[in-house]
Amino acid sequence: MEFLRLLLVFLHFIGFAALLAGFLGQMTAAEKRIVPAMIHGGLTQLITGLALVGVDEALDKDVNNAKVGVKLAVLVVILLLAWANRAKPAVGKGVFFAIGGLTVLNVAIAVFWV
Repeated sequence: MEFLRLLLVFLHFIGFAALLAGFLGQMTAAEKRIVPAMIHGGLTQLITGLALVGVDEALDKDVNNAKVGVKLAVLVVILLLAWANRAKPAVGKGVFFAIGGLTVLNVAIAVFWV
C-alpha cells in the first residue's frame, strides 16, 4: 500500500509539472492561450490528490481535511478557468495569470501548511 501512495505522490507531482510547464511555456507568447498540458495536469492532480486522501485514510494516516479542502477548492478554480477558456485562441492576462498564480499558491499550501 505504501508503494501505491508513493506512486500517487509521484503522479501528483507530474500533474503539477504539466500544469506549471503549460503556463510557463505560454509566458513569452504574445497571445496567451490555454494549452492541453494545463488541463491534463490539473485533472491528473485532481484524480491523484483524491486517491492520495483515500490511501492515507486507509493507512490510518492523519489527513488535514481543511488543507485538502482548500487545495481542492483552488484546483477546482484552476480547472474551471482552464476549461472555460480552452477553446479560445487567446485569453486575457487576468485569467492566464490567475491560473499560474493559483497553481503556485496550491504548491505553497502543500509545502507550508503543516
